[in-house]
Amino acid sequence: MLNWGVVATGGIADVVTADMRKVPGVNVLAVSSRQLARAREFAAKHGVERAYGDYRELLADPDVHVVYVATPHGQHHEVAKAALEAGKHVLCEKAITLTVAQAEDLVATARARNLFLMEAMWTRFNPLIRDVRALAANDAIGEVRTIRADFGFQHDFDAQDRLWAKEAGGGALLDLGIYPVALAHALLGEPESVTAVGALAPTDVDADAGVLLSYPHGAHALLSCSLVATYETKAEIVGTAGRIQIADPFYNPTRIVVNGVEHTCADGGYTHQIREVVERVTAGDTESPEMTLDDTLAVMRTLEAALHQIGVDYTTVA
Repeated sequence: MLNWGVVATGGIADVVTADMRKVPGVNVLAVSSRQLARAREFAAKHGVERAYGDYRELLADPDVHVVYVATPHGQHHEVAKAALEAGKHVLCEKAITLTVAQAEDLVATARARNLFLMEAMWTRFNPLIRDVRALAANDAIGEVRTIRADFGFQHDFDAQDRLWAKEAGGGALLDLGIYPVALAHALLGEPESVTAVGALAPTDVDADAGVLLSYPHGAHALLSCSLVATYETKAEIVGTAGRIQIADPFYNPTRIVVNGVEHTCADGGYTHQIREVVERVTAGDTESPEMTLDDTLAVMRTLEAALHQIGVDYTTVA
């Protein structure tokens, strides 16, 4: 049985913790929040034994084996680094950090301490996304030539809101754009070139972005994300011998269509990535072969390249 500690009590922590409790071998032992009252409320809701008013207190708990970092992006590096230095295995929400340099630091720390670290890219573990990757790898649609994927919704501007605040790691790409970028990486790998356009919010984060990823021999991915416009959150992979359509929401699909044939699956959610962590940590592995640390670094390089072209620089707050 692995004892987990959850750092932060926001919306993502709430839904992921609920799914944790469905996975055999998981005991959510502790939770922390900057406000102890919120930690206690969260603990009572989810049947968590221990509540702390500071994440450092949670990291000092010798009974916690794995830490799930659910803070805003701007705190990921600080909390995940401290967790690794405290000897804890870590599942960190995406995007794993604000910058490539921060991500490289976490990876180096985990590897030096022989600890498990994984970015919580839950889409990778969705059964239908696993099927999509296998189908593409086995030439079910021939050679992949084009990937199209979009994720956007209208979110009222508020400079203090985490999606708009630069110090929190706000902006469309790190929160929404990471999904289409990660999908393209999962199918085509790291691109040869990145071309991005977009608009800045008054807080100097990206309000929206269009990204073209270019690969050898002309294969490409056309991706977009937005906090100011609502898109259909679906994806399409087109090959020389067919296509795969991933229904909305493509980041957690229940339906795909492969060359006109529909495939469905109702078993989505976060349980799959939690099972992966349990299996890997129990086996003594330090990373997941389905969501490797090199994959995480490659996606971060793409995101950072796109952000710089739009005019966003998180090194000023990292």
